[in-house]
Amino acid sequence: MLLRKYMSKIGIGSATVDLVLDKETYSPGEKVTGTLYIKGGTIPQKIKQLQCDLMKINNQADQQSIASITLFAPDIIDPADCAKIPFEFVLPNLPATTDSLTYRFKTTLVFEEGIDSLDHDTIQILKNKPSGGENDEKNMEKYSVHL
Repeated sequence: MLLRKYMSKIGIGSATVDLVLDKETYSPGEKVTGTLYIKGGTIPQKIKQLQCDLMKINNQADQQSIASITLFAPDIIDPADCAKIPFEFVLPNLPATTDSLTYRFKTTLVFEEGIDSLDHDTIQILKNKPSGGENDEKNMEKYSVHL
């Protein structure tokens, strides 16, 4: 038991976190939904915090946190446990994903003792569609067939 406790402190056999999103492609302002799974390790572990950050990554080098959410998690996760936590987040108005601009959720499970458990989930942001109005009518005319 003592060996398992020390191994968990260095990250071997500790509890894990996994964010599973309902889909990977979103529009600005859309609600992101999914489930966070916390799976127990080899020993009971005390959870200090569960946090999820929406990260903006430019050219794979420059990372910036756009939003940070602290979620409710159980105080202790036992070895046989698997906690399921619903996840919802409304995206702000963001520029579309490109070859040099990407987005991901970075989920961190922080323990009272031991190494944090991390999970990364990439999402794609689509361009905003024009909403109604004069431009839509002009675009429709451009593609209409006149007999």
